[in-house]
Amino acid sequence: MTVNKRIELLREAMKAGNIRACIIPSTDSHISEYTPEHWKTRKWISGFSGSAGTVVVTTDKAGLWTDSRYFLQAADQLQGTDIRLFKMGLPDTPTFTDWLAGELSTGDTVGIEGAVFAASEAQSLIRFFTKKNIRVNSAFAPYDSIWNDRPAIPGNHTFILTEPFAGMSARKKIKQTVQAIQKEGAEQTILAALDTIAWLFNLRGNDVEYNPVAVSFAAVSEKETVLFIKPEKLTQEVRDYLTEEGVVLADYEKITGYVKQIPAGTKLLVTPAKINYQLYTAIPETVSVIETNVHPADQLKSIKNETEIAGIRNAMQRDGVALVKFLIDLEKTLAAGETVTELDISRKLRRYRSEQAHYVGESFGTIAGYGPHGAIVHYGATEETNATILPEGILLVDSGAQYFDGTTDITRTLAVGNVSPEMKKDYTNVLKGHIALATARFPRGTTGMQLDALARQFLWQNATNYMHGTGHGVGFFLNVHEGPQNIRMEYNPTLLQPGMLTSNEPGLYRTNAYGIRIENLILTRHDQTTEFGDFYAFETLTLCPIDKKLIDRSLLNEAETGWLNAYHQKVYESLSPFLSEEEKTWLKQQTNEI
Repeated sequence: MTVNKRIELLREAMKAGNIRACIIPSTDSHISEYTPEHWKTRKWISGFSGSAGTVVVTTDKAGLWTDSRYFLQAADQLQGTDIRLFKMGLPDTPTFTDWLAGELSTGDTVGIEGAVFAASEAQSLIRFFTKKNIRVNSAFAPYDSIWNDRPAIPGNHTFILTEPFAGMSARKKIKQTVQAIQKEGAEQTILAALDTIAWLFNLRGNDVEYNPVAVSFAAVSEKETVLFIKPEKLTQEVRDYLTEEGVVLADYEKITGYVKQIPAGTKLLVTPAKINYQLYTAIPETVSVIETNVHPADQLKSIKNETEIAGIRNAMQRDGVALVKFLIDLEKTLAAGETVTELDISRKLRRYRSEQAHYVGESFGTIAGYGPHGAIVHYGATEETNATILPEGILLVDSGAQYFDGTTDITRTLAVGNVSPEMKKDYTNVLKGHIALATARFPRGTTGMQLDALARQFLWQNATNYMHGTGHGVGFFLNVHEGPQNIRMEYNPTLLQPGMLTSNEPGLYRTNAYGIRIENLILTRHDQTTEFGDFYAFETLTLCPIDKKLIDRSLLNEAETGWLNAYHQKVYESLSPFLSEEEKTWLKQQTNEI
């Protein structure tokens, strides 16, 4: 069925429901970053397969709004359809809400599927359109009837992340969560975020690409804790385990009915940005709803326990060994004049990581951008765009893995041949910012936003910048992008606390030329206590050499040079025991002092 035929079927359903426009987002009923095939409605209706974007269909027009990562891909995939590409972030591109307001008339109705919109986003849309005297029907979901071969909600088996890896029993995590919601004045909470549920129950799955989570909901209170999940997903071993941990099991489909039956007067804690609107509106009016921007369970999850931290260190060590083997392979292949493409980079990384103990899979799709492709921040090579690595310029490689004992995420920018003085200057300024953040000492009560400028200062001094965040939280054998903490220019009140794992990834991108990014994962830890209070610092956990061929050494001061040399010494000492003599010799050369 063509895209235009699918839109035609949607318009027939819209006409039957008296809907003048329909908004289709990229999310699922759990507001996930990566969604199971069942919920990839936006991809089905448009043919656009990028991870971010919104489709809007009216009775006579259709548009896709997506960001600069996907301009080229979207333009290609929308060819031959009636869908117009709207390039978000450009000055002349309206938001889809403003565009719709200009297309619709007073009294018209916009249709949305409330089950795949965060409650906060749906509420924002309703407020916007209400001011325009336009109604919103939040129950418009004709996709089961018009999408004939729609994939089912995943029924894959789940598995237990045992306590030697998790470091804490599910029963204890549930108790901590109950105590935390009680501090918020609540008696009960509803959870929809898959990573939060996976963490809480020490349960993992493979329902979602890259993220080891299982489709489910949960209700937590001192009285009872209920996991709503498809029965076929639970082996007898998992059932017995959950029962022993005090968990009540219920069918996935029963969550809405359960919410509707919450007793009057119950104080219920919810996070509107992490629960879908359909579930939110099922809460009885007699229930006292307490809203929070950061759920206490997410706060608990973000602070890794000592077992998790030890596991992450081990995972980083094995990941570093795989990366060294990959880098040696790449160098040899290029030196021999053999063809290496961006897709080859991804395959090589998977191969070397898969040889390591406790390997499960990738934590996200590898970004291997050569030359101009490196300037596309979240570039993903396809068969059509797959570039051959030539013995000149810069290659940016951003990759990560899921291990039973940790999640990794690392970016290295590599000189694969001759590089220009401008490239070296840009690279060194990015490195200086990376070091400035890595060596920061800051008082308790500091947010990531307050530290963000440390990583940007040397770029700003040269009138350059990057538009993405400097750091995101990272889960433990969970989502590679994890809140609530981050390091970025936008305001986030979450305080950095010991045990939080965050990325440190400043960059610089010159359009149609090259991209530079240096990323390590850093652990917040207590540094010292003085008469001025507690001070924290970061410990760099990632273990992999930083390419010295791209450094303009005249731009590094003594302290920066000292940090790089100490980091490289740590890399060598940590990885060399697991390498062959030839590999040790290579690594020694890469980590020699400058």
